[in-house]
This record gives sequence, C-alpha cells and structure tokens, in this order.
Amino acid sequence: MNSSALSVGRCNPGMLNLHNSPLIRNLDVKGASNVKFSCPHQERESLIQQSQVKGNQILLGRREAIGLGFCIGILDVLLQSQPIAAADETPCELTLAPSGLAFCDKVVGTGPEAVKGQLIKAHYVGKLENGKVFDSSYNRGKPLTFRVGVGEVIKGWDEGILGGEGVPPMLAGGKRVLKLPPGLGYGMRGAGCRGGSCIIPPESVLVFDVEFIGKA
Repeated sequence: MNSSALSVGRCNPGMLNLHNSPLIRNLDVKGASNVKFSCPHQERESLIQQSQVKGNQILLGRREAIGLGFCIGILDVLLQSQPIAAADETPCELTLAPSGLAFCDKVVGTGPEAVKGQLIKAHYVGKLENGKVFDSSYNRGKPLTFRVGVGEVIKGWDEGILGGEGVPPMLAGGKRVLKLPPGLGYGMRGAGCRGGSCIIPPESVLVFDVEFIGKA
C-alpha cells in the first residue's frame, strides 16, 4: 500500500479524495479549517466543493494512505462533520461473544466465507455509540478492500468477518451489525485526534453496519 499521505501534482479536481477509511489501524489525522490551493479560482472552487461532499476528511498513515493528485499547494485537512448516509437502520438483537464483540445478522449471506489472508471487499457505516456517523464507504461509492485476519484493520473487524469463539463467520452477501468494545477498536488512543479533539475519542465503543461483498 502507498505509504505517502500527501503527494504533490497537477490540478485535477476529478481525483480529489482526502479520505479513505479510519478502519486502518495506523491512522494519522492532520486537521485544520482551511484548504489552500495554488490553482485557478474555478478549479479551486470545484475542489473545495468536492471535499465538502466527502464528509470527515482524514489522511491515513502507512497502511492505507491516499495519493492526492491535485494542485501544487499546502493541504490542510477539513474535519467537518457532514451528513453521511447510513446503511439499513432496522434494529436487531445483538449477541455478545466472549471477546466482548457483539453482533447480529441483518442478512445472512449465501456465498462463501472469507479465508484468513484473503483480499476481500466490504461496505460499511461506522458510528459512535451515540449514533453519530464518523465514516461511510457508501458515501465514497467504493467498498473497502483489505486482507482479512492479518491486522490490516481493527481487531473487531477481523473477528466480526472471519468469526471466532461464539461468532459465526460472515458469508458473502451478508450484512452484519458489529458493536466493538474499545479493545477491539481504537482503545485508549482513539483516532483522528488533533488539538485535544478526536473524531473517535479514546475508549470509544464503535458500531459498524458491515456488508461483506466477497473476495476482491
């Protein structure tokens, strides 16, 4: 995966993508209130409009950084909460596993289960316990692609998809709610922290609506 959190290139509004996913374990956020560009006014306005649609804007660390193909300039990341479309809001009864992970299946898939180390695709909506959405792959129009079970994502995701003690594996095509205790999420560090404020505060319980699409 690309280890560069910022690249400098030609102005290309169509390639603006400041954010990929806070699921990646080593997340490094650099927040600010402005985006400064060295490019013509019309292109600058187009870039700013696109960045506002993206929701919470996050630069990732070495696990899944994004190359930013746009104007030469200094980029300060927007950390503005925007409305993010959630997945199916139908509630379901959670089952608590010994690890502390709670889960329930909204849709049981009919395809194969994932295999440890396999490259898979999944859509998701991530929320804090109070219901505040902090990330959504649906809004980006592209599922998250990662190798499951090898630590590329937070522990609760690996267990929630592959299964574990008291947790059946997800099958391709399935939709599952995962409720993660802090130890299976970002723990005492939190994520997206800057200036004493965090997108995901330390010791947060996280709730994910996960749609396991299948192998990538």
